[in-house]
Amino acid sequence: MTAPDDGETRSLAPKPGILDIAPYIGGEHSVPGVNRVFRLASNENTAGPSPKARAAYIATAGEIHRYPDGSSERLRTAIGKAHGLDPARIVCGAGSDELIQLLTKAYAGVGDEVLYSQYGFLLYPIAAKSVGATPVAAPEAGLRTDVDAVLARVTERTRIVFIANPNNPTGSYLPQDEMRRLHAGLPRDVLLVLDAAYAEYVEEADYDCGVELVDAADNVVMSRTFSKIYALAGLRLGWLYGSPGIVDVIHRIRGPFNVGLAAQEAGVAAIADEAFVTASRAAATRWRGWLTDALRALGLTVHPSVANFVLVRFPAEPGRDAAAALAFLKTRGILVRGVGGYGLPDCVRVTVGGEEECRVVAAALGDFVAHRG
Repeated sequence: MTAPDDGETRSLAPKPGILDIAPYIGGEHSVPGVNRVFRLASNENTAGPSPKARAAYIATAGEIHRYPDGSSERLRTAIGKAHGLDPARIVCGAGSDELIQLLTKAYAGVGDEVLYSQYGFLLYPIAAKSVGATPVAAPEAGLRTDVDAVLARVTERTRIVFIANPNNPTGSYLPQDEMRRLHAGLPRDVLLVLDAAYAEYVEEADYDCGVELVDAADNVVMSRTFSKIYALAGLRLGWLYGSPGIVDVIHRIRGPFNVGLAAQEAGVAAIADEAFVTASRAAATRWRGWLTDALRALGLTVHPSVANFVLVRFPAEPGRDAAAALAFLKTRGILVRGVGGYGLPDCVRVTVGGEEECRVVAAALGDFVAHRG
């Protein structure tokens, strides 16, 4: 049987706009010819996961021929217990990335607008374009989400507002009263998504991860991840907390077994190990402060951060700029993240590791500055 000939040359093509998407590229993880690499490009917890989570993961080996619980009931119950939340209002996913994409798929489409802060997570515009919506970036003030700028760009076509709080890659955050003001200025038919991937690291008293707003309104969702402080990035595990209506919508479109068995069991163990989380937060706070002071002493600009990374600005001079610093660090086996894709070509983002990683980075950048000053 031959294909019909309509007189035209036809070829398979994706939906309009898909090929306009610049693919997300994660941080590098290897350096050719270097045996030991310091991987500080992806904001991972360099200490690794809780021993209890590791043991729970290994214990699932004899059951991997079985489908996982499609509802992630044990994991949702554990999350609810840890945070004082109703498990029925929690949805688990293959990383918070999947949940962000599902929310976009459910609430935005062709002709709609998806609003986010200028230096917000790159997945937001990708998710918007993937459903045919238009991403709209609101300018920031001092590398911090500007509530007035966001509200000024809300139109009748706006369907979703994404706010990472704390924000990646800047490390800044919005206090609770500013987040309330943002929500109060949004129309009721606009979904506010609070991406709190780094919430566990924040110690500031005026910060709220988003639970308060979710409980107060039916157009707010909070997303979280196990990839950062829990150090389960390789298992792809995240969750969201929202109103019953939003939760129902996401359950209708998510994959029936979207969270693997090993991820679920490791997540249950990880979130119950409060001592591990406390120790990880304390280490990140201590070494973030140390690294910030050390790099500032070299004459570099380090922006304030409440997360497990710092954003470092370099002079806009050939040989001393961010690109040169990235290349120099790579020769030492140190991988950090260039953030030119975020519109910050003069900056690099450095994950805050433990003592060894921080001292290695500081020493290497000390050599870089000394030889190029």
